[in-house]
Amino acid sequence: MFYCDVALALGAPCYFFTDIVLFNIRSFVPEVGITMIRKNTASKIRTSCEEDRPVLLVADRNGEIYDEPLYRAGGMTGGDFVQLTTDDLIPLPEGSRFYFIPKGRPIGFDKKGKPTVIEDVYPVAAFLPPGYTRTFLPAYEETGSHPILPLWSYTAVSWYRDAFYAAALQVAWMDKADPELHDDEKLLPLVKKKRKDHPKNRLLRHLEKCALYYHCFAAKNIFFGRWEAPLPTSPTCNARCVGCLSLQEGDCCASQDRISFVPEPSEIASAAVPHLQKAEDAIVSFGQGCEGEPLLQARTLALAIRSMRSATDRGIINLNTNGFSAERIRMLGDAGLDSIRISMNSPDKDRYNAYYRPHGYRHEDVIEAVRVSKQVGLFTSINLLVFPGYTDREDEVVKLFRLIRQADVDLLHMRNLSIDPSIYLASVPRPGGKAIGVRNLVQRMKEEFPHLEIGYFNLPEKDIKRVRAGRAQGSFFCHDSQQHPHNL
Repeated sequence: MFYCDVALALGAPCYFFTDIVLFNIRSFVPEVGITMIRKNTASKIRTSCEEDRPVLLVADRNGEIYDEPLYRAGGMTGGDFVQLTTDDLIPLPEGSRFYFIPKGRPIGFDKKGKPTVIEDVYPVAAFLPPGYTRTFLPAYEETGSHPILPLWSYTAVSWYRDAFYAAALQVAWMDKADPELHDDEKLLPLVKKKRKDHPKNRLLRHLEKCALYYHCFAAKNIFFGRWEAPLPTSPTCNARCVGCLSLQEGDCCASQDRISFVPEPSEIASAAVPHLQKAEDAIVSFGQGCEGEPLLQARTLALAIRSMRSATDRGIINLNTNGFSAERIRMLGDAGLDSIRISMNSPDKDRYNAYYRPHGYRHEDVIEAVRVSKQVGLFTSINLLVFPGYTDREDEVVKLFRLIRQADVDLLHMRNLSIDPSIYLASVPRPGGKAIGVRNLVQRMKEEFPHLEIGYFNLPEKDIKRVRAGRAQGSFFCHDSQQHPHNL
């Protein structure tokens, strides 16, 4: 079944950082101009359409979705509006959610290909399940700078051949992300048992809230005893990311609460060791959405890792990080860390700094950390935060390919950057060159780097071994996503 309920893309009143100047997205409208029309009657979704083309979806103020068959679906890339074709779309994945955007008016395209603003209705966007990278943002004109949209990744959608479609590409396929496998009714007794077994473990208390209140799939895994489990450790951070999920300045709402304490190494190890010893495809990961930067707690992490490895050599100990210190990464590698995922929105210094706003480290430190991670034997991933029209512009592509080639990266995560699109457009300078398209970017990477794994998830031990074996033999490791019909 599809989760096709429509939610208002609006949480508590959100006002972003005071040092960011908001803009009206109209400034990015193509030079061809926009026709203004008023929608007189809303036509509910039909079972057929006069033209075999993706058509525009809109919503009324009650959240009911309609098609607008006179107008073809559009998307946005880097602030530019484009008409979507069937080549840009995949069937809307199961587990997706619809949102309508209260501060915008949708933009569709008439039969002559002219972008047109539709009044009296709202734009519709989708939030996709893990494993899917969006290729276009929803096309809309802002009617005002507020409310700031919550920190989700908004994806363009359309109606085509009696079904919903999304502008996206599947880069990974994992049954473990199926929402049906994360049933809260089955979870609650497991949480109670874990509390009984570890009554004084503050880290597990924190993860209880993540699992039961925020419904974090990763947090649920530590109680289900399977797959990848989080180990948040840092209440502080040395970056002020514009789209930080756990801490926002002013009145803007973060998507989850940040951990408020540094767990003791013994608390970390007691939570992690049973998971590493018994879980299927066991991974424990520092650096979660509910914390700051884990490398700031490197000494605590090193002690915890040594304790874990003295108890078991099974499973993967992973670090998700901004990569501010190659020296600290070396220390954790010596302690027994297995894999690392270093996040960035851009390989370019100016665009990285505009989004991360680092304090006490430089963009050059992050690039060095990627290289050092591979040199010390860690399975090395770049967590690329994808924003259509930026990530796929020629200037970005050249710099990204250079980094992958120089660092010999093992895995590239293509994760959606969750943010109000207008905030990112206003905060980060647009790269130079032409946008080649996210789909074309992925295809070019496969051609340029046949050894590079492109995905969305951290890999368990068996898959890391297969990737490394494939690289050693000069072959490409084919993961399950390549067998799925939504994939390229």
